[in-house]
Amino acid sequence: MKDGLDQTAERKAWMGLVAKAPEGRVAELLDAAMERPAFTWLRAPEIGSTMVRGRAGGTGALFNLGEVTVTRCALTLESGAVGHAYIQGRRKPDAEAAALVDALMQGPEAGAIRAAVLEPLEAEQRAAKTERAEKAAATKVEFFTMARGED
Repeated sequence: MKDGLDQTAERKAWMGLVAKAPEGRVAELLDAAMERPAFTWLRAPEIGSTMVRGRAGGTGALFNLGEVTVTRCALTLESGAVGHAYIQGRRKPDAEAAALVDALMQGPEAGAIRAAVLEPLEAEQRAAKTERAEKAAATKVEFFTMARGED
């Protein structure tokens, strides 16, 4: 049996992947992989806002940065697995797809969902991050100081 902390970290990772996916991408990958299973809403997709907090300098005291719009939902599959989703923005279909992925990852379909949905998302996000880093590196300016000889 896996350690509870390992399961929590693993679930946090896949929920982060689907939450950061471009609009419609999770649903597209999920629909290509399988027919969506029947489910019951525990909480139908609803739009609201949440406070985003930050730290001065990344390590200082917390402060309220502002509010961001989120869509959240929860569902249960016939197997009893419960899926939750919080997606930034006003994206009800994306929240539904993310909650389905969360629920399916807790059952026997986990391997197929990982291969068909999560691994492609991870590869796409890694490629986008690399591209951003390369663009930033291309604009890097190096400053140097010459000795004035007055020493």
